[in-house]
Amino acid sequence: MRRLPALALAIGAIATAPALAQSIDYGQAEFSASCSGCHGTTARGDGHFREFLNRPPADLTVLARNNGGVFPAQRVMQAIDGRNTVTGHGRAGEMPIWGTAYAMQAKGDPGTAGLPPEAAARMKIALLVDYLNRIQQR
Repeated sequence: MRRLPALALAIGAIATAPALAQSIDYGQAEFSASCSGCHGTTARGDGHFREFLNRPPADLTVLARNNGGVFPAQRVMQAIDGRNTVTGHGRAGEMPIWGTAYAMQAKGDPGTAGLPPEAAARMKIALLVDYLNRIQQR
């Protein structure tokens, strides 16, 4: 009979775990950690490193508006990844090649849950793309 309260607590903890996980916006967290220095906390291109760049960072909140109201997810994913040549990417080499950086970070990182580095990099980029899609001015 003593196992029943412990079992109830375990089930309760499992049931609330998705709610806790949903409270973390991983795309927003990654944007804050990796992108906001240049693009700003609101993604409008007003980050604190802006003054050190040759060209101002893009306003990432108007990507859909500038593309006929459709968020260009594939193009954004390629631009963030940076390993394939994308017109306008890097602005004279100023934007980091995040695909390579994320794959390197994933090597030996226990937080990737055993994913291969390439899969972990793609997942992180997908989270960023999802976040950018959600903050569009439409």
